[in-house]
Amino acid sequence: MNIMALIPARSGSKRVPLKNIKPLCGKPLIAYTIEAAKASRLINRVIVSTDSAEIADIAKQYGAEVPFLRPKEISTADSTELEFFDHALDRLEKGEGYMPDIIVLLYPTSPFRKTESIDCAIETVIAHPECDSLRSIRKCSEHPCKMWTIVDGYLKPFVDTGKASNMHTLSYHLLPVVYVQNASIYIVKASTIRNKRSTTGDIIIPFIMDEVESIDINNPLDFLLAETTIKEKAACRGD
Repeated sequence: MNIMALIPARSGSKRVPLKNIKPLCGKPLIAYTIEAAKASRLINRVIVSTDSAEIADIAKQYGAEVPFLRPKEISTADSTELEFFDHALDRLEKGEGYMPDIIVLLYPTSPFRKTESIDCAIETVIAHPECDSLRSIRKCSEHPCKMWTIVDGYLKPFVDTGKASNMHTLSYHLLPVVYVQNASIYIVKASTIRNKRSTTGDIIIPFIMDEVESIDINNPLDFLLAETTIKEKAACRGD
């Protein structure tokens, strides 16, 4: 089975310029994801999709393939997953005659995902041939029943709870358990992209991860949290 890791790394981050190659404890952020993917016993290829020659060079230094550069028009903040999936699959199929069976999407902003988790997620997809995709999730710490919108200056519940209008007053353990996707491990079959024109399809397998593996770096404060986490892990190991 052809299993390909696809790491999207555009250059246009606004909150943290060149976020994907910003040093995190002395190593470019993207390097953590490349290393985790290359250590997988199931992934055959690790490919970075980027619009930046600088990011491409760094990705290659850490062992990833960068067989093409992504066009700028599909590398904006508004670009969709489907656009860069299509571009990567088209280039690989036309240029090499290569088409993966399974694509493992790994965003560089999740440096704490473990290789063991990646392999476990892939095995879960293989064990469920009926599924279209898998999405990693974590238990939601901010429950949607506690969320509000402001309408005409007054609070309105974000979630319509019907007759149970007092759900926002309940303790968390009394509310239904809900999950949020964590941007760590998304897996999709190439057939789902090509035939259903979707990066999720209709049958989606959940993959629950813990808070640490779910850390997603999007702003300077996230970088500080990640650096602290790495240093604490090193201290525990006695490094």
